[in-house]
Amino acid sequence: MDPRQDYRDYLWAPFTQMGDLAEEEPLVIVSGDGAVVTDNLGREFIDGHAALWLANVGFRRPEIQNAIAKQAEQLSWFPSFGGMSNNIAVELAKRLVMLSREEEMARVFFSSGGSESVETAIKMARQYFHLQGQAQRYKIIARRKAYHGVTYGALSATGVTINRRLFEPLVPGFRHINPPYCYRCPYGLMPEECQFECALELEELLLFEGPETVAAFIGEPVMGAGGVIIPPDGYWQTIERICRSYGVLLIADEVITGFGRTGEYFGGRHWDLKPDIMVFAKALTSGYLPLGATAVRKHIFEASLGHWGDGREFRHGVTYSGHPIACAAALANLDIIDAEALVTEAREKGQYLKERLATLERFPVVGHTDALGLIARLELVQDKKSKRPFPKEDLTGLWVSRQLLKRGIILRPLGDVISFSPPLVITREQIDKIIDVLSDVLLVLSGE
Repeated sequence: MDPRQDYRDYLWAPFTQMGDLAEEEPLVIVSGDGAVVTDNLGREFIDGHAALWLANVGFRRPEIQNAIAKQAEQLSWFPSFGGMSNNIAVELAKRLVMLSREEEMARVFFSSGGSESVETAIKMARQYFHLQGQAQRYKIIARRKAYHGVTYGALSATGVTINRRLFEPLVPGFRHINPPYCYRCPYGLMPEECQFECALELEELLLFEGPETVAAFIGEPVMGAGGVIIPPDGYWQTIERICRSYGVLLIADEVITGFGRTGEYFGGRHWDLKPDIMVFAKALTSGYLPLGATAVRKHIFEASLGHWGDGREFRHGVTYSGHPIACAAALANLDIIDAEALVTEAREKGQYLKERLATLERFPVVGHTDALGLIARLELVQDKKSKRPFPKEDLTGLWVSRQLLKRGIILRPLGDVISFSPPLVITREQIDKIIDVLSDVLLVLSGE
């Protein structure tokens, strides 16, 4: 039996053009170790994307495997509805509140993944204002190129046009502003001219919509699937100031940036961000089991307090909220992050990756590189001076990623941005291998 053929015959995969698989070989991974994965043919690949932004502690960690097995023996599952829960969910909630003390988080609500956690945050923001007697504050402001998930509320906040188009009409009440995409500044400004116009656009939109109608602004500290857009210093401070000035809640989507990815425990700490709501998933378990979480500050939680029958409780939840086996995996994962100082490792290795990526700017097809911790980007261009992109129909980023795959490297194309998000346990030698192989591919692309 060939699992690649079964993939073609039986699986409908996410974000995949299944029609192409009649001619192209799918990649079926059967094992992993550290930052390396192996497919069903025995070929090894350095995973430069941590599976999907999330395998922070790497593959095949016995600490997490043992925690999962032990918890399965004790209690496989029990719900968290109606005043019940399980001891492991309670322990993880406390751990996350302690980890987010800088952000002043007070309570944690569990779900099964990132989209659900964002959905939860949006509902929390809307309910908060309903309970304040301000039901007219329902609008959510997000950014173009933002990625917040695929459920309908999360998708409505998402600003990646191609993800939205075939599912419209979406949930009403969502608005979008420009992202802090400095390499392709939407205002045509040079860095030295920037006055954070893309952040000030939030205030303009608030005044246009009426700030009394807006519940929250949601943003990723570093924008991931929209092209790894790293904001300049001062951007988030301006966003937060505007939110506070108009009483708008601030939601930090830390699904990708949380738990060490950027060289800080949470991405917002690079800018001393103090959101009202934080959203977690992915590296919360390093992908060993699905789990999401939405954390809130005290005032958000206390708005819902009351008594049975008054309708103030948060009438939202998913079956597997606080799943004990997933929570056990998360606790073991967080233990590894702390014991091995992986946040510091991400900061130091990230600087090394940034320096190595900068050497690739010698190629005429590389317009821009940047990194913050172990999340990074390389943008391909047809002309470096004018920043002219390759024609969309050329699928240049996809071509590069496929050439890398043939050479044993997994990197993810986001259009013509090649994104990097390796496990935090990646070695410098593995980073060197990625850069060396990428250099060979860029040499071919450049026609040199």
